[in-house]
Amino acid sequence: MKHDMPYKLMLSESEMPTQWYNVRADMKTKPAPLLNPATGKPVTLDELSKVFCRELAKQELDDVSPYIDIPEEILNFYHMYRPSPLVRAYFLEKALDTPAHIFYKFEGNNTSGSHKLNSAIAQTYYAKKEGLTGVTTETGAGQWGTALAMACAYFGLECDVFMVKCSYEQKPFRREVIRTFGANVTPSPSDTTAVGRDILKRFPGTSGSLGCAISEAVESAITRPGRRYVLGSVLSQVLLHQSIIGLETMAALKKYGVKADIIIGCAGGGSNLGGLISPFMGEKLRGEADYKFIAVEPASCPSLTRGKYVYDYCDTGKVCPLAKMYTLGSGFIPSSNHAGGLRYHGMSSVVSELYDEKLIEARSVEQTSVFQAARDFARVEGTLPAPESSHAIRVAIDEAIRCRETGEAKNIVFGLTGTGFFDMTAYQKFNDGVMSDYIPTDEEIARSLAETPKIG
Repeated sequence: MKHDMPYKLMLSESEMPTQWYNVRADMKTKPAPLLNPATGKPVTLDELSKVFCRELAKQELDDVSPYIDIPEEILNFYHMYRPSPLVRAYFLEKALDTPAHIFYKFEGNNTSGSHKLNSAIAQTYYAKKEGLTGVTTETGAGQWGTALAMACAYFGLECDVFMVKCSYEQKPFRREVIRTFGANVTPSPSDTTAVGRDILKRFPGTSGSLGCAISEAVESAITRPGRRYVLGSVLSQVLLHQSIIGLETMAALKKYGVKADIIIGCAGGGSNLGGLISPFMGEKLRGEADYKFIAVEPASCPSLTRGKYVYDYCDTGKVCPLAKMYTLGSGFIPSSNHAGGLRYHGMSSVVSELYDEKLIEARSVEQTSVFQAARDFARVEGTLPAPESSHAIRVAIDEAIRCRETGEAKNIVFGLTGTGFFDMTAYQKFNDGVMSDYIPTDEEIARSLAETPKIG
């Protein structure tokens, strides 16, 4: 079988981007500012610096600088696993009998197994530079916790991770990798924090959520000297760091003379999707090119497709700043049967604004359908995808089948955010035929949304 281009569209080390791209600079309507929940006014740099490292707080508030230099020490770390490959999925194309050309940006070629390391090393670098002794965070499926533990080990910082309880119990090996890199792991909600005890009282027997874990991590960070909180998704600073994914993808496509038509990413909090699409979205916003962007979220936690675009708390304990975003309500607890880490109640303010302007499409997909796509992809492409990534695979396959029906030879690009080797309990349930789908009712979502703060 002769191919018109390599399997891997690779960049050399010297071709790797040396700046992050900030899509907010090209957005005509900027994302709404974070609000101080006590005053209802936009948070200041000094207020935000009590939670985040000051340099990261600056990045969070910067919506005018299009490019920000990547520090040399971060670039040196990136070179251990970047540039990551952009792979042409020839065997998937053949299996689908589609005229479409399918490409995936593979972010699983590092020990953390996901794209999360791109921001973890950046945030840890700034914490070290500020003279902190450690950082505190939350993690859902465990990829972010693993990545942060690796980064902290590299810079010699302490690391505390609050892991969503259902993942803590379902993914013991991911938990042990985090511990192996030296981090402390606590199932959330826990009785180690005041907000955790309150959540346990309000939701007895809960399996937890990212919103719960964020509350505990923030409390733990701000009540201990020499600590700051770091977050693996949602925040604009994280999308900035993850833009390395999209920048490399764009450079590789241009190197091989390919113009993307459809770009697809899984969407939980927005870090992977935002990082992948940002440079392409910049071209669209500047009128230089046009693309179709699709955000894919789980039907069990459908913040874009069924949420409301309002100001809401970023966490269940209501200790974080308020963000305007598509949300299901900070009290929304996703079903524990969902096997992926896409369990956040809201969506990045950047992604939310772009979606509200109809620059991005959104689709929700059910769990069993996602795992069918994961299985089919693994059998022909030889890579076992993470459940989160498989949401994007599901819709990439759907789009390729649509191309088969219409005869259009479109170029489809999706983000393969990581590997699924720590998700074998979920794969076992799928293979045994006992995996179920759960879709929240309108009443459940309405009940949660009723508790959002009343802000104009």
